[in-house]
Amino acid sequence: MIETKYGKIEGLDRGEYIEYRGVPFAKPPVGELRWKAPQPPEPFDGVYQAVEFPAKSMQEIGHNGPPYDKDFYDDPAYERPVSEDCLYLNIWVPKNASNCPVAMWIHGGAFMGGGASEKEFDGAAYCKRGVIFVSVQYRLGVLGFLAHPWLTAEAGTSGNYGILDQIAALNWITENISAFGGDSENITIFGQSAGAMSVQTLISSPLTGNKIKRAILQSGGSYGAGLHRDTPLAEQESYGEIFAEVLGVNSLEEMRAKSSEEIMDAVGPFMGKVFPMAKGLFLVPVIDGKVLTGGYYELMDKGEIKDIPYMVGSTKDDILVTPEMKEPEDSPLYSGSKAFSHKLEELGRKPAYVYYFTRDLPGNDFGAWHSAELWYMMGTMKRCWRPFEQGDYDLSEKMLDYWANFMKTGEPGGGWQPCSKEDSFVMEFDV
Repeated sequence: MIETKYGKIEGLDRGEYIEYRGVPFAKPPVGELRWKAPQPPEPFDGVYQAVEFPAKSMQEIGHNGPPYDKDFYDDPAYERPVSEDCLYLNIWVPKNASNCPVAMWIHGGAFMGGGASEKEFDGAAYCKRGVIFVSVQYRLGVLGFLAHPWLTAEAGTSGNYGILDQIAALNWITENISAFGGDSENITIFGQSAGAMSVQTLISSPLTGNKIKRAILQSGGSYGAGLHRDTPLAEQESYGEIFAEVLGVNSLEEMRAKSSEEIMDAVGPFMGKVFPMAKGLFLVPVIDGKVLTGGYYELMDKGEIKDIPYMVGSTKDDILVTPEMKEPEDSPLYSGSKAFSHKLEELGRKPAYVYYFTRDLPGNDFGAWHSAELWYMMGTMKRCWRPFEQGDYDLSEKMLDYWANFMKTGEPGGGWQPCSKEDSFVMEFDV
């Protein structure tokens, strides 16, 4: 039984750790709260039973091709329904926790899909290493990142609802985690793909203050080359106007009155219209003057990202890697990770710890694909269909130790050196 700011909650006793599933960190963003900044949750009546994983954010289901379909989405036991009522987090706490470091995990999925309780995610291995693990959900797609002049007129800005959700989760953790035995002043945020892009947004935002102690960016953090795009608010608003046309509405009231199903039915035609114009992923964080005051690399040039320890890396066959790319430096995320570290050094800060995951996963010929390292640094390989060898399990233990050490001290240890300009050390992970 834990007494939070919002009342008592009870979780699942797993022996070595306790698991709290589906804890609300904001009011459901439905009805009048759709396309608004998240609001604090209502206090609990009685004892809140945190025993079921929450519904995933609204998203299209069944659009995960190989290798993701077989690796992450093949077991119905881990699948959750979708709902606009999605702002929940899950907490894994070591037994008798006291002043433990805290790790806040942000899932990937191109800001369009995914959830906080996928098959490959788990906090048990971190609990064994004395770390409290928290996975968080946030609004996705048009519900998380749509901007429109109507919304801007109402609130002074629009878009970035999914990032505001992440900030609300960070605030909830800061306010409540000490009740679980966590150190509210030692929070590491980490994420992969869109989760890493989210981390780079949070370390670049004035709204997160000094609540982030360290950050890990997996296949999404970069400087000069990578997945980020600087989207001005006006550009995102113009796409929002197209969405309103596709949805067939003439006012914000009409847009909020549409059902979740009607909203999602409009997404496909909307994407079909805008994707060719935007030339790629466009429902992403926007430069709104509040969450983001400038472009990602511009903010780094100005030294306006958090002055904290960083770990950043990518995989051998990561996103944006083509068969013609023969050298690691050819990969935008590999070179962008090193450039991120070198930029920190230029700013007079400690360079980052950079890694490169090169293990070709056994079982097929997809190689070290985008997201392949998740099985290893989550310690969940026994859930996977692949014929892992002892060397894979050993690699997983090593990576978990590095990640947990970094969360505790800001240094992974074990001979892993920062990636400086003089010595561009990159830790390679293979069996």
